[in-house]
Amino acid sequence: MAEARLTVRSSKARNMARRLALRRNCTIREVVERALEAYAERESGREPATEFYKRIVAEYGADIELDA
Repeated sequence: MAEARLTVRSSKARNMARRLALRRNCTIREVVERALEAYAERESGREPATEFYKRIVAEYGADIELDA
């Protein structure tokens, strides 16, 4: 089965994706997927797990009693 395709009609978006892909040594598809994943996470209002753990350690210390 043929892979789904995404057409970008914005030359600005296409050029930005191409530059990022070249800089990161990955494909334009990977750049677009990562950007959309980051956007979806940010818009969901949820805090990324890494940031959550950093905040919890900063507020409560390294050892947390979860049962308490």
